[in-house]
Amino acid sequence: MRHQHLINDPIEHLARKRAGAKLGWYMHAGVYLLVNLLLVTLSATSGRHWAVFPAVGWGIGLAVHGLVVFFLAGGTDLHERMVQAERDRIAQQHTGS
Repeated sequence: MRHQHLINDPIEHLARKRAGAKLGWYMHAGVYLLVNLLLVTLSATSGRHWAVFPAVGWGIGLAVHGLVVFFLAGGTDLHERMVQAERDRIAQQHTGS
């Protein structure tokens, strides 16, 4: 019975969503490290340094993912201000002013 109450609790829902987003980034970072470690090893054994290109490209994606998860997606002042601005805009549209 208590579990059902937690599912309907908006704070619990938001906390789980944010924790899931952070866990997703940690998994992304872990796969990034493992794959790029393998690519660096293959690159070094071939005598060329081509592994830097996928590492940089994927690294940019990982950085953007981290920026969104940790700074823009929730709990930050910027996010809260943007949400409030959208609430105000929607309220104005519904009142017709």
